[in-house]
Formats: sequence, C-alpha cells, structure tokens
Amino acid sequence: MGYSIKDLIYQGEKSGVHNWQTLEGASFYWHPDWFHIAEDMTGHMATATIEKQGEKATQSEAEQSIIKHLNKSGK
Repeated sequence: MGYSIKDLIYQGEKSGVHNWQTLEGASFYWHPDWFHIAEDMTGHMATATIEKQGEKATQSEAEQSIIKHLNKSGK
C-alpha cells in the first residue's frame, strides 16, 4: 500500500516555510523559493527535488513530491 495526499497532515506555514507530517510523525518542509522538499526547517537537508511545471514550484507540486518520495523510499 502506497502513500497518498490524505496521509499528509498540513501543519501550516511559518516564515514562508510550509510543513507537513505523515501519520508516522515524519516532517517535511518547503518554501516557495526552494526547488526541493526538506527534512529540516532551514531547507539545508534536501530530501527530494520538486518536479515543477513553472518557474516556481506550487504547494500542490511540493505535496506530490513528498508523496512520491515516501512511496519511493518506503518511509
């Protein structure tokens, strides 16, 4: 069984950084200026690159990247 969007809990945004958690407690962060999702709020520990359509990634693209990462890594 794979992960889907409903398995992510959006924790909100602080200083432009958006945060999601999985039901298991793993946290993922994204800022609109980042081309990746991260496992720390500073964005320095990149987890996965966001597959974006435009010049900047969208929140939806960040969520899809988290799901793809979770399904690939089996976290």
